[in-house]
Amino acid sequence: MQEAQEGVDVLPEGESVEKTLSIIELIASGGMAGQVIIAILFLLLVGAIYIYFERIFAIKAASTIDANFMNQIKDHVSNGKIESAQQLCAQMNSPVSRLIGKGISRIGKPLADINTAIENAGRLEIYGLEKNVSVLATISGAAPMIGFLGTVVGMILAIFELANAGGSIQMDVLASGLYTAMTTTVAGLIVGIVAYMAYNHLVVKTDKVVYQMEAHSLEFLDHLNEPT
Repeated sequence: MQEAQEGVDVLPEGESVEKTLSIIELIASGGMAGQVIIAILFLLLVGAIYIYFERIFAIKAASTIDANFMNQIKDHVSNGKIESAQQLCAQMNSPVSRLIGKGISRIGKPLADINTAIENAGRLEIYGLEKNVSVLATISGAAPMIGFLGTVVGMILAIFELANAGGSIQMDVLASGLYTAMTTTVAGLIVGIVAYMAYNHLVVKTDKVVYQMEAHSLEFLDHLNEPT
Protein backbone atom coordinates (compact mmCIF):
# COMPACT_ATOMS: atom_id res chain seq x y z
CA MET A 1 0.00 0.00 0.00
CA GLN A 2 2.80 2.32 0.91
CA GLU A 3 4.60 1.39 -2.30
CA ALA A 4 1.52 2.31 -4.33
CA GLN A 5 1.19 5.67 -2.59
CA GLU A 6 4.82 6.64 -2.98
CA GLY A 7 5.48 5.02 -6.29
CA VAL A 8 4.92 7.40 -9.14
CA ASP A 9 8.41 6.42 -10.32
CA VAL A 10 8.11 2.81 -9.27
CA LEU A 11 7.42 0.46 -12.17
CA PRO A 12 5.81 -2.96 -11.89
CA GLU A 13 8.26 -5.81 -11.87
CA GLY A 14 9.38 -6.85 -15.36
CA GLU A 15 8.27 -3.61 -17.03
CA SER A 16 11.01 -1.58 -18.69
CA VAL A 17 11.20 2.06 -19.76
CA GLU A 18 11.13 2.54 -23.52
CA LYS A 19 14.20 4.45 -24.63
CA THR A 20 14.13 6.62 -27.71
CA LEU A 21 17.11 7.98 -29.60
CA SER A 22 17.06 10.80 -32.14
CA ILE A 23 19.30 10.90 -35.20
CA ILE A 24 21.43 13.67 -33.68
CA GLU A 25 21.87 11.68 -30.45
CA LEU A 26 22.70 8.59 -32.48
CA ILE A 27 25.43 10.43 -34.39
CA ALA A 28 26.73 12.06 -31.22
CA SER A 29 26.94 8.63 -29.56
CA GLY A 30 29.21 7.35 -32.32
CA GLY A 31 32.31 9.14 -31.10
CA MET A 32 34.72 11.39 -32.98
CA ALA A 33 35.56 8.82 -35.67
CA GLY A 34 31.90 8.26 -36.51
CA GLN A 35 31.16 11.98 -36.56
CA VAL A 36 34.03 12.68 -38.97
CA ILE A 37 32.85 9.97 -41.37
CA ILE A 38 29.23 11.15 -41.12
CA ALA A 39 30.39 14.71 -41.89
CA ILE A 40 32.25 13.48 -45.01
CA LEU A 41 29.18 11.55 -46.15
CA PHE A 42 26.98 14.59 -45.57
CA LEU A 43 29.26 16.73 -47.77
CA LEU A 44 29.12 14.05 -50.46
CA LEU A 45 25.32 14.03 -50.24
CA VAL A 46 25.15 17.83 -50.60
CA GLY A 47 27.51 17.67 -53.58
CA ALA A 48 25.48 14.92 -55.24
CA ILE A 49 22.21 16.83 -54.81
CA TYR A 50 23.77 20.04 -56.17
CA ILE A 51 25.19 18.30 -59.24
CA TYR A 52 21.90 16.54 -59.89
CA PHE A 53 19.74 19.66 -59.90
CA GLU A 54 22.33 21.74 -61.78
CA ARG A 55 22.52 19.11 -64.52
CA ILE A 56 18.75 18.59 -64.62
CA PHE A 57 18.14 22.27 -65.31
CA ALA A 58 20.97 22.37 -67.88
CA ILE A 59 19.68 19.28 -69.70
CA LYS A 60 16.11 20.57 -69.65
CA ALA A 61 17.26 23.84 -71.24
CA ALA A 62 19.28 21.91 -73.82
CA SER A 63 16.31 19.77 -74.82
CA THR A 64 14.01 22.76 -75.41
CA ILE A 65 13.66 23.51 -79.10
CA ASP A 66 11.05 25.13 -81.29
CA ALA A 67 8.97 22.52 -83.11
CA ASN A 68 9.12 24.67 -86.25
CA PHE A 69 12.90 25.11 -86.10
CA MET A 70 13.84 22.50 -88.69
CA ASN A 71 11.15 23.64 -91.12
CA GLN A 72 12.52 27.17 -90.98
CA ILE A 73 16.07 25.89 -91.50
CA LYS A 74 14.99 23.87 -94.51
CA ASP A 75 13.21 26.86 -96.03
CA HIS A 76 16.24 29.12 -95.56
CA VAL A 77 18.66 26.55 -96.98
CA SER A 78 16.38 25.75 -99.94
CA ASN A 79 16.10 29.44 -100.77
CA GLY A 80 19.83 30.01 -100.42
CA LYS A 81 19.46 32.19 -97.29
CA ILE A 82 22.47 30.74 -95.51
CA GLU A 83 23.06 33.78 -93.31
CA SER A 84 19.43 33.78 -92.17
CA ALA A 85 19.73 30.10 -91.27
CA GLN A 86 22.90 30.77 -89.28
CA GLN A 87 21.25 33.65 -87.44
CA LEU A 88 18.31 31.42 -86.56
CA CYS A 89 20.69 28.81 -85.13
CA ALA A 90 22.49 31.46 -83.10
CA GLN A 91 19.20 32.72 -81.68
CA MET A 92 18.12 29.25 -80.57
CA ASN A 93 21.45 28.61 -78.78
CA SER A 94 20.82 24.93 -78.03
CA PRO A 95 22.87 21.79 -78.76
CA VAL A 96 20.67 20.96 -81.76
CA SER A 97 20.90 24.47 -83.20
CA ARG A 98 24.66 24.54 -82.72
CA LEU A 99 25.02 21.23 -84.58
CA ILE A 100 22.85 22.46 -87.43
CA GLY A 101 24.74 25.76 -87.44
CA LYS A 102 28.02 23.86 -87.77
CA GLY A 103 26.58 21.93 -90.71
CA ILE A 104 25.29 25.11 -92.36
CA SER A 105 28.74 26.69 -92.09
CA ARG A 106 30.09 23.76 -94.16
CA ILE A 107 27.49 23.99 -96.94
CA GLY A 108 29.23 23.84 -100.31
CA LYS A 109 31.66 21.16 -99.21
CA PRO A 110 31.18 17.40 -99.71
CA LEU A 111 28.41 15.84 -97.64
CA ALA A 112 30.95 13.61 -95.86
CA ASP A 113 32.82 16.69 -94.62
CA ILE A 114 29.58 18.23 -93.36
CA ASN A 115 28.72 14.99 -91.56
CA THR A 116 32.17 14.86 -89.96
CA ALA A 117 31.90 18.47 -88.78
CA ILE A 118 28.50 17.76 -87.21
CA GLU A 119 29.80 14.60 -85.49
CA ASN A 120 32.78 16.48 -84.02
CA ALA A 121 30.51 19.25 -82.77
CA GLY A 122 28.18 16.61 -81.35
CA ARG A 123 30.97 15.09 -79.28
CA LEU A 124 31.67 18.48 -77.72
CA GLU A 125 27.99 18.98 -76.95
CA ILE A 126 27.72 15.55 -75.32
CA TYR A 127 30.81 16.30 -73.25
CA GLY A 128 29.14 19.49 -72.04
CA LEU A 129 25.92 17.69 -71.19
CA GLU A 130 27.79 15.06 -69.19
CA LYS A 131 29.72 17.63 -67.17
CA ASN A 132 30.21 16.43 -63.55
CA VAL A 133 27.88 13.45 -64.10
CA SER A 134 30.83 11.11 -63.59
CA VAL A 135 31.26 12.66 -60.12
CA LEU A 136 27.85 11.24 -59.20
CA ALA A 137 28.99 7.79 -60.28
CA THR A 138 32.09 8.18 -58.12
CA ILE A 139 30.02 9.26 -55.11
CA SER A 140 27.61 6.35 -55.57
CA GLY A 141 30.53 3.93 -55.36
CA ALA A 142 32.66 5.73 -52.78
CA ALA A 143 29.95 6.55 -50.21
CA PRO A 144 29.15 2.93 -49.24
CA MET A 145 32.89 2.19 -49.03
CA ILE A 146 33.38 5.15 -46.71
CA GLY A 147 30.43 3.89 -44.66
CA PHE A 148 32.01 0.43 -44.43
CA LEU A 149 35.25 2.09 -43.37
CA GLY A 150 33.30 3.56 -40.46
CA THR A 151 31.99 0.06 -39.70
CA VAL A 152 35.52 -1.31 -39.48
CA VAL A 153 36.65 1.62 -37.33
CA GLY A 154 33.65 1.15 -35.05
CA MET A 155 34.32 -2.55 -34.62
CA ILE A 156 37.98 -1.84 -33.84
CA LEU A 157 36.92 0.67 -31.20
CA ALA A 158 34.44 -1.83 -29.74
CA ILE A 159 37.10 -4.55 -29.53
CA PHE A 160 39.55 -2.09 -28.02
CA GLU A 161 37.06 -1.06 -25.33
CA LEU A 162 36.25 -4.71 -24.68
CA ALA A 163 39.94 -5.55 -24.27
CA ASN A 164 40.35 -2.74 -21.75
CA ALA A 165 37.26 -3.79 -19.80
CA GLY A 166 39.15 -6.52 -17.96
CA GLY A 167 37.08 -9.35 -19.42
CA SER A 168 33.72 -8.09 -18.15
CA ILE A 169 31.39 -7.56 -21.09
CA GLN A 170 29.15 -4.52 -20.67
CA MET A 171 26.95 -3.13 -23.43
CA ASP A 172 27.61 0.48 -22.45
CA VAL A 173 31.32 -0.16 -23.01
CA LEU A 174 30.64 -1.45 -26.51
CA ALA A 175 27.96 1.14 -27.35
CA SER A 176 30.19 3.86 -28.81
CA GLY A 177 31.95 1.53 -31.23
CA LEU A 178 28.73 -0.20 -32.25
CA TYR A 179 27.01 3.14 -32.86
CA THR A 180 29.91 4.18 -35.09
CA ALA A 181 29.74 0.89 -36.99
CA MET A 182 26.01 0.98 -37.62
CA THR A 183 25.39 4.70 -38.25
CA THR A 184 28.21 5.08 -40.79
CA THR A 185 27.06 1.99 -42.66
CA VAL A 186 23.50 3.27 -42.94
CA ALA A 187 24.64 6.79 -43.88
CA GLY A 188 27.02 5.47 -46.55
CA LEU A 189 24.33 3.30 -48.11
CA ILE A 190 21.81 6.16 -48.13
CA VAL A 191 24.25 8.54 -49.85
CA GLY A 192 25.28 5.83 -52.31
CA ILE A 193 21.68 4.99 -53.22
CA VAL A 194 20.73 8.66 -53.70
CA ALA A 195 23.79 9.32 -55.88
CA TYR A 196 23.25 6.14 -57.91
CA MET A 197 19.60 6.97 -58.64
CA ALA A 198 20.51 10.56 -59.52
CA TYR A 199 23.27 9.35 -61.87
CA ASN A 200 21.00 6.92 -63.72
CA HIS A 201 18.28 9.54 -64.09
CA LEU A 202 20.76 12.03 -65.57
CA VAL A 203 22.06 9.38 -67.97
CA VAL A 204 18.53 8.73 -69.25
CA LYS A 205 17.86 12.46 -69.66
CA THR A 206 21.18 12.98 -71.44
CA ASP A 207 20.51 10.09 -73.81
CA LYS A 208 17.21 11.69 -74.81
CA VAL A 209 18.99 14.91 -75.76
CA VAL A 210 21.63 12.93 -77.68
CA TYR A 211 18.93 11.10 -79.63
CA GLN A 212 17.28 14.44 -80.34
CA MET A 213 20.55 15.82 -81.72
CA GLU A 214 21.08 12.75 -83.87
CA ALA A 215 17.55 12.87 -85.27
CA HIS A 216 17.76 16.54 -86.24
CA SER A 217 21.26 16.11 -87.67
CA LEU A 218 20.10 13.25 -89.87
CA GLU A 219 17.08 15.28 -90.94
CA PHE A 220 19.36 18.15 -91.92
CA LEU A 221 21.75 15.88 -93.83
CA ASP A 222 18.84 14.19 -95.63
CA HIS A 223 17.60 17.60 -96.69
CA LEU A 224 21.02 18.50 -98.10
CA ASN A 225 21.11 15.16 -99.94
CA GLU A 226 17.74 15.71 -101.59
CA PRO A 227 17.94 16.28 -105.35
CA THR A 228 17.43 19.90 -106.32
